[in-house]
Amino acid sequence: MIPGASRVVRADCVVKALAAFRPGRSVSCPLFIAPVVAGFPSPADDYVERGLDLNEFLVAHPQATFFARVRGTSMEGVGIHDGDTLVVDRAIAARDGQVVIALVNNEFTVKRLKRTKRGLFLVAENPSFHAIEVTPGMAFEVWGVVTFVIHPV
Repeated sequence: MIPGASRVVRADCVVKALAAFRPGRSVSCPLFIAPVVAGFPSPADDYVERGLDLNEFLVAHPQATFFARVRGTSMEGVGIHDGDTLVVDRAIAARDGQVVIALVNNEFTVKRLKRTKRGLFLVAENPSFHAIEVTPGMAFEVWGVVTFVIHPV
C-alpha cells in the first residue's frame, strides 16, 4: 500500500457539477503574435496573429468532452482549486500519472491515477489528504481524463 493510503473514500475534492460540451456559436478572440511577458514589461505589439476560439483550443473530442466544477482542496498541488472548472475528455484512455475524474462508490472525485505493484490508487496532490486505494469491493470507474483547468484569477 502507498504510505498514508486509505481504503475509506473521503469527499475531499469532489465534482460539484457536470456539464456536457455543447458546440454552438463560435466566439473568436484576438491572439497576439508576441507572448505576454511575466517579468519586466515590454512594448506592446499592435499586430494580432489570428482569432482564437477557445472551443477549438480546449476541446479535442466534442462528443466526449464534459466540464466539471471542483469542490475541495486535495488537488491544489497541481493547480486545481476549489471552484475551478475542469475540461474532461472521456475519449482519452487513462494512463498512470494522469489526473482523472473517477466515480468511486457513486461519488465523483478528481485525483491522480497511480498504478503500483501493490495496486491501483487515487492520489491527492495535497499532503493533508491520504491516497485512496481502489479495492475489489469498491464501485470504481475512471470516468475521464482532465485535459485543462480553468482557474479564475
